[in-house]
Amino acid sequence: MAEMTEEKLAEYLEPVQEILSRYEKKERYLIPVLQEAQEEYGYLPEEVMKEIALGLNLSLSQVYGVVTFYSQFHQQPRGNNIIRVCMGTACHVRGGEGILNAIKDELGIDAGETTDDLEFTLESVACIGACGLAPVIMINDDTHGRLTPEKIPGIIAKYQ
Repeated sequence: MAEMTEEKLAEYLEPVQEILSRYEKKERYLIPVLQEAQEEYGYLPEEVMKEIALGLNLSLSQVYGVVTFYSQFHQQPRGNNIIRVCMGTACHVRGGEGILNAIKDELGIDAGETTDDLEFTLESVACIGACGLAPVIMINDDTHGRLTPEKIPGIIAKYQ
């Protein structure tokens, strides 16, 4: 973004300006504006957060505080496929750590990271709520349970 011309930046910010035009300039609209902007851009780049701050008469630190507080908001691009590895008690006891390590090895990234091709984002989560299927992962909205590390390459291949 640092190399972006003023003209390109204006074009880049058009979608967030259109979103802002639908709201009054009030702090109470911050979360819905952030949600719509993230839906549009895939994440919340700094330039977009600055524009939202300006558009709602807030400081950048107020916007940043909300973005960093809520886990639904992301400041980095995310993959087309979000892999959530359950690390809850049942999954932990039944080998969740081995599943996480197998995915890390397969994709070459750590939890909290995204592959360079933006195909996968890997997240470690506290509980998916499918304890009877432990160990469990979710890829997007698909649940995969009763896993072993050996099953991971075949599952990931279905999403490539």
